Amino acid sequence: MKVEGVKLIREDGLRHDGRRPEDLRPIRMEVGVLSNADGSALVEFGRTRVLAAVYGPREPPQKFMLLPDRAILRVRYHMAPFSTSDRKSPAPSRREIELSKVIREALEPIVLTKQFPRTAIDVFIEVLQADGGTRTTGVTAASLALADAGIPMKALVGGVAVGKVEGVLVLDIDEVEDSMGEADMPVAGAPDLGLITLLQLNGVMTEEEFQKALDMAWDAIRRIVDMEKEVLRWKYNVGGDSK
Repeated sequence: MKVEGVKLIREDGLRHDGRRPEDLRPIRMEVGVLSNADGSALVEFGRTRVLAAVYGPREPPQKFMLLPDRAILRVRYHMAPFSTSDRKSPAPSRREIELSKVIREALEPIVLTKQFPRTAIDVFIEVLQADGGTRTTGVTAASLALADAGIPMKALVGGVAVGKVEGVLVLDIDEVEDSMGEADMPVAGAPDLGLITLLQLNGVMTEEEFQKALDMAWDAIRRIVDMEKEVLRWKYNVGGDSK
């Protein structure tokens, strides 16, 4: 998406949407939003809205896929046809297949699959509205949905993307900044373990910029995971079962 005439960094140092370079977009999280799933979550980063649903552990029909010592984790990332301004084909694209693999690899290190041999855990991630950062929002939603399903995990995972626009590093980029910026670095990880599970870089950063961007992302991920903990704590300790 190209937007002509948009100044990404204004003269007052703020971004095109009024945020400071280190600001996250408004974040909203909710768990237990689907009654038919074992676990589910809806996560919003600004105008990006992602729904995640978890089913399992269960024995799938394709028994040849099963592993004798652990569960298999299957992830499907999909963008709804109405999620973008131009209607998207409902058929899975090459990018969606790639991001399904990327998100699965971001979750596998923290899911205790060895507790459920010969089963499958299915994670469905549906992008309802896309405005940048869908893969990192998807990782965050999937982490919450897995926790809501009662799947044992080493820790919660959060994600955020850092970009470079007009030479300035900015946190939690939206679609305009992603499409018009010079670099985009999605990061996900588990702060409680000190573990980064997803790190990609599209574009060019200097070594110094890369380190600063990683520090910005890691600090934000700590805050995001704290939000995850709070929404789970509210549901199970205060709010009751919202399914």
